Amino acid sequence: MSDFTNDFWSVYVAVITVASIVACGILLKALSTKRVPGSSVETMGHVWDGDLEEYNNPLPKWWMWLFYITIVFGIAYVVLYPGLGSYAGVYKWSSQGQWEKEQKQAAERFGPIFDKYAAMDLKQVAADPAAREIGQRLYLNYCSQCHASDAQGSRGFPNLTDGDWLYGGDPQTIKTTILEGRNGMMPPLGAALGEEGTKNVAHYVLSLSGMTHDSLRADKGRELFGQNCAVCHGAEGKGNPAMGAPNLTDRIWLYGGGETIVMETISKGRTGHMPAWQDFLGEAKVHVLAGYVWGLSNNPGSQ
Repeated sequence: MSDFTNDFWSVYVAVITVASIVACGILLKALSTKRVPGSSVETMGHVWDGDLEEYNNPLPKWWMWLFYITIVFGIAYVVLYPGLGSYAGVYKWSSQGQWEKEQKQAAERFGPIFDKYAAMDLKQVAADPAAREIGQRLYLNYCSQCHASDAQGSRGFPNLTDGDWLYGGDPQTIKTTILEGRNGMMPPLGAALGEEGTKNVAHYVLSLSGMTHDSLRADKGRELFGQNCAVCHGAEGKGNPAMGAPNLTDRIWLYGGGETIVMETISKGRTGHMPAWQDFLGEAKVHVLAGYVWGLSNNPGSQ
């Protein structure tokens, strides 16, 4: 129990725990004491269903001993396992220690399998049926919450099956993305462009992918795009994988297309975070996972 900020809380928890066990024993003894000889059985005044009454009889012995057994069990538990503040118990058990033990056992059992695939090229991993099955399980456990079980993503979370990649779709880049994570940021430009300027730029952006737009506004937005957006998305709006700036000409929208949403993106900006998995999964598991993810938008068997 290393979470206590000082010894007071450890003692506090220990005292409360011991006092509770003792109080349960005292209460049980008081409720199971026999009546004084000669005293009469009296109702406690509680009646249910018309004729079901509560009397002042002591608890049945079998019921009483069940409660005593639970008290003995509680005492044994706090002696053997952590339950009295910072006292670790005779067995020195902890959830952290249990987790580390299970991780060690898993590494001994599955480590050689991942090491075998770690020595293979990512495209070879993607083409291996057994590796794909392992990669799929890893994906479903750690990636599907954001990218969906079918890997087609959702608003703000990229589709991993369409071959469109913000930071590049070659196997090694995908592995780097999973290992190190990504932090994407689209700065808000509403204050700089104003409402009319934002709308003009939005229509120019829509025109880049051939979507419905106002051509007059698009002409006005072209220059503003060059002044404010081209530094990231390029003069032609084809994006920049080095910065994670998306291609604006392919009709693939991370947050959705259309005038309203594009204006919202330009005006308020966007932030995206892809967590790093290197410390949690380790490079060997990420290697298999990266092969699986790359294979989602490619044909591994033809490589």
